[in-house]
Amino acid sequence: MRWFASLFVLALTMALFHRLTEAGPLEARAALALGFLLLAALLAGDLSRRWRLPRLTGFLLVGFCVGPAWLGLVREDEVAALRFIADAALALLALAAGAELRLEVLRESRVALTRLATGAIGFPFLAVSAVILSVSPWFPLTVHQSFGDGVAVALVLGTLAAAASPAVTVALIGEMGARGPFTRAVLGVTIVQDVAVVLLLALVLALGKAVAGPGALNLTLAGTAAVHLFGSVAVGLVVGVLLGTYLRLISGGTTLFLIAAGFLTAAVARGTGLETMLIGLAAGCTLENFSRAEGERLRAELQRSLLPVEVVFFAIAGAGLRLQVLGELWPWILLLVGLRVSSLRAGWRWAGRHPLVTGDLARYGWRGLVSQAGTVLGLAQIARRAFPEWGVSLEALIVAMIGVHEVVGPLWFRAALVQVGEVTEGEHVAANSHGDGSAVVAARGGL
Repeated sequence: MRWFASLFVLALTMALFHRLTEAGPLEARAALALGFLLLAALLAGDLSRRWRLPRLTGFLLVGFCVGPAWLGLVREDEVAALRFIADAALALLALAAGAELRLEVLRESRVALTRLATGAIGFPFLAVSAVILSVSPWFPLTVHQSFGDGVAVALVLGTLAAAASPAVTVALIGEMGARGPFTRAVLGVTIVQDVAVVLLLALVLALGKAVAGPGALNLTLAGTAAVHLFGSVAVGLVVGVLLGTYLRLISGGTTLFLIAAGFLTAAVARGTGLETMLIGLAAGCTLENFSRAEGERLRAELQRSLLPVEVVFFAIAGAGLRLQVLGELWPWILLLVGLRVSSLRAGWRWAGRHPLVTGDLARYGWRGLVSQAGTVLGLAQIARRAFPEWGVSLEALIVAMIGVHEVVGPLWFRAALVQVGEVTEGEHVAANSHGDGSAVVAARGGL
């Protein structure tokens, strides 16, 4: 009851400030909104833990409740002003995810990982594309479009259905102190999905141009998607080298430097149009594999800083959730979400038939791939610009789907981690070394 009372008092206080600062400058209002979001998210996170839910679910839901979509205690322009801070937090989450990738481990388990990633990408892509194409005469976005336009839309929706979220995955892993081969395999597959889907979207847009009607699709956006991938990886490599150099030369101030690195990465991504998530992943992987000692130090510091980073990112992400389209298109969104989840499960089960994939991973691993956030939101914007006539409706549909996956995905992944017994919830180890069983690879490259 204490948590509800605290949230109620906090909401009343914010409602008062909301009215008093209505005519104030945006910067001041955004700072006030950020403080309110963080306090409310921390309370909601503690309440979620009491109900045995992931804390980040509480962060997301309280952000949505007080955001412009519901109570309006945080205004839409304030959320927009805070997105740069959320991008900086996303960069640090991506850095933490990339720092968990050891190239020698990936090489040893490449056969199993390749099969798992193929199932996780191929099955949702084919299932969603085929079903949407078959119902295109009735689908709201294509009902008045040509068959060729329907093919392009179906392929784009299928591509984005194949995406996952390393940010949510690494946040939940850190929250629950999860470690083991199951955890590492799921994280590795989500990262492969995040990278592969960017390239797949570029190919799909290029193919869509050949079948779509005149002027329906902007082909230059296919090149943009490819530039996002290769440019982000290149920038990430540079950032990783710079991080390693700093950590090698300077022994103190790591936390402040990481914060500065997060904001710098977000600024570079925003200025160049590249993907913050991909830059962070490449930087973390570079540091871990080419500056081993510095990678261990970085991982320890990120582990200590993970909670405030999660609060910032997921509270602002929750406030930015736009689910209004659910009221209009909820049957179609339920169809798409159901298709994605069922085909993801089927693809993972298919991959689990391989002898190098363990039983627990084959049965429960797909639950860690349901969440979506980060890169896929940027790809949704590319999809909107790719279809100049009606891309806004397409983006709204995709963002609503992402919101549903972002809320339900952590619940499934938490249940899977508990089921396989890799949870050490409450035991936040400063340096999760690779030699303590955190990445056990079976003989002949199995997981």
